Amino acid sequence: MRAIQFTEYGPPSVVHVAEVAAPHAGPGEIRIAVRASGISPGETLIRSGTLRDMVPTTFPYRTGFDAAGVVDEVGDGVTGVSVGDEVFGFAAMATRGANADFAVLAAWAPKPAAWSWEEAGGAAGGVETATRVLDRLAVGAGHTVLVQGAAGGVGTVAVQLAAARGATVIGTASEHNHDFLRSLGVEPTTYGTGLVDRVRALAPAGVDAVFDCAGGALPDLIAIAGDPARVVTIADFTAAAHGVHMSHGAPADDTGAAVGAPADPPAVHGLAIAVTLAAEGRLRVPVAAAFPLAEAAAAHELSETRHARGKIVLVN
Repeated sequence: MRAIQFTEYGPPSVVHVAEVAAPHAGPGEIRIAVRASGISPGETLIRSGTLRDMVPTTFPYRTGFDAAGVVDEVGDGVTGVSVGDEVFGFAAMATRGANADFAVLAAWAPKPAAWSWEEAGGAAGGVETATRVLDRLAVGAGHTVLVQGAAGGVGTVAVQLAAARGATVIGTASEHNHDFLRSLGVEPTTYGTGLVDRVRALAPAGVDAVFDCAGGALPDLIAIAGDPARVVTIADFTAAAHGVHMSHGAPADDTGAAVGAPADPPAVHGLAIAVTLAAEGRLRVPVAAAFPLAEAAAAHELSETRHARGKIVLVN
């Protein structure tokens, strides 16, 4: 089968299509014929070598965490899903490899009829990450939440999931994304100098929790929250120095050990919640761009700009 991988650190051009042996579903797993799969900003950092001292990498490195497709193998012990079902989900963090013709999924849910293949293919990673962080912050009805980097792949999902929990959501983004955020039920503001004052003006009673999807502003985010324990980041590797938790679902010997924080349990239950919300028209998965599998390098190039609105996906 075709699979996207890289065999050395470098620019997006090191990402390429390779012919590899197809994987098979093990116990508790399913295999899908992939229709679409997501590009992760974290993997662009791994590919560039930026995280080489934090995330040990064995080459060749197969990319892709989330995907959607049609089930064609069901592993031992798996119930409730059959060959031919349309699903979305994510691969095991340790193996990844979802940017391919076939992918083995460790967690999945039925593909919502309201979503295109592109939306479903880029959904699971953002849903799992956003659910994991909102759970850790105990976000619920009546809370006010700030999402830093609200127009990105995770941010766009996080603001909708927070709103579905009954929270008031403030989101930072460039001004050209403000109307887009309003369409998701978010009160937008710009990031950068003066952020603390702008958020306080929008939330005079204070902010209960801060979800950082962008990095680079932890002192301001702590000031807004009033306590580093009320801030969780998925993007700032200086978190430990500020007393902030950096959330990830990787095994303990992956990024968690490197930054001095244990991995949080993957929030698999978020997939079922997403299915319900999608059916109710309350969860969209904005797709910034869709590239053919053979153009994975171009997808990585766009991801590196950090200016994409929503998720970048590859289509088969």
